[in-house]
Amino acid sequence: MKVGFIGAGKVGFSLGKYFKEHGVDVTGYYSRLESSAQSAANFTKTKKYISVKKLLGDSDTIFITVPDDVIEEVWNNIKNLDIKNKNICHCSGSISSTAFFDAYEYGAYTYSVHPLCAISDKLTSYNKLKNTYFTIEGCKEHLSDIIQIFDSLGNKVITISSENKSLYHCGAVMASNLVTGLFAIAIDMLENCGFEKEIARNALISLFVGNSNSIAENGVVKALTGPIERSDVTTIEKHIASIKNSNNLKSKESILNIYLLLSEKLVEIAKEKHLNRDYSKLIEVINNEKHSINL
Repeated sequence: MKVGFIGAGKVGFSLGKYFKEHGVDVTGYYSRLESSAQSAANFTKTKKYISVKKLLGDSDTIFITVPDDVIEEVWNNIKNLDIKNKNICHCSGSISSTAFFDAYEYGAYTYSVHPLCAISDKLTSYNKLKNTYFTIEGCKEHLSDIIQIFDSLGNKVITISSENKSLYHCGAVMASNLVTGLFAIAIDMLENCGFEKEIARNALISLFVGNSNSIAENGVVKALTGPIERSDVTTIEKHIASIKNSNNLKSKESILNIYLLLSEKLVEIAKEKHLNRDYSKLIEVINNEKHSINL
């Protein structure tokens, strides 16, 4: 399979380098900025294309690695070229292969291929892809061929439906971006206790990283610790009161909502970890507080 890239940003750099270093035949890159295509080609030891038509001619599979809001524009630009029997893939987490809604009219096969990995640096992130799960959905005709690319590299591959793409992406955001928001809330709370912002961040890092590592190594049930797991009702009541009574904490009601919803989820996990422990009083406290704010 010969793989070409339209788009020479972080994902294009990383995926192309990963493919090339593990034996996948990468033809090269096209980008609106020739300098970007040249940089990606140099990085992957492939070819810079100044013509999409030529890239399509040399490739049987195209990865469109551009920002989500540009995917449709790229598709509209290439669909009238010779794409018959080509595999056309994009790498958006939130958009399904239906972005190429009229592909059958042009004889192309379309897929979304998403790495469950934060690709933050175009020169180094390819090193993380070896241990990354990939989700794939799209046309059934060549689906096994796309899966085989990643199977051959040793990656775990999960196929999903286009209908579930947004929910899948929401789950990924929950585990990554939204955790950043929780960490920021924790910093705000410590600042309200007199910590300087940077000291608060540094002080929380060992807790944050230690818990993340424990989840990764042991799973959420074994990793769970803290007052919810212990069914420490008094501590939970004090937490709730401290949020409600804080004079300087911003968005108190929203933070309390988050605290209650996450605590409710942790009770489910705690009950799985301790089958014979009584969590009824804790559940009552959480539910009463939720009802008081109409959550």
